[in-house]
Amino acid sequence: MGGKKKLSLKQMERSQDKKDEEDAKKEKKKDKAGPPKEKRQLSILPPDVKNEKIIGELKKMNVLTPYAVATRFNVRISSAKDFLEQLEENGTIHLVSGSHNIKIYKAD
Repeated sequence: MGGKKKLSLKQMERSQDKKDEEDAKKEKKKDKAGPPKEKRQLSILPPDVKNEKIIGELKKMNVLTPYAVATRFNVRISSAKDFLEQLEENGTIHLVSGSHNIKIYKAD
């Protein structure tokens, strides 16, 4: 039987004021956020293993992880993993540590 009790005028006014303040805060947050980040197309093909310029950039990096290589050369993480494995086979880099999830390499 019951139901919600009817609010008094003062209570309705307070709840409306509170709602207006929350809406104003949400609009301010939307204004602060800049334009959305531009999505760039990732390359599927890994960089060339024999390119001296790319090898030089890798040697400057302290630690080589698939994520670091993928962000540096704008490629997918899967292709960065393949690229690092090829470099390890060539002897350019060596495996420092790793598990089945992530492998960490160091340039020679």
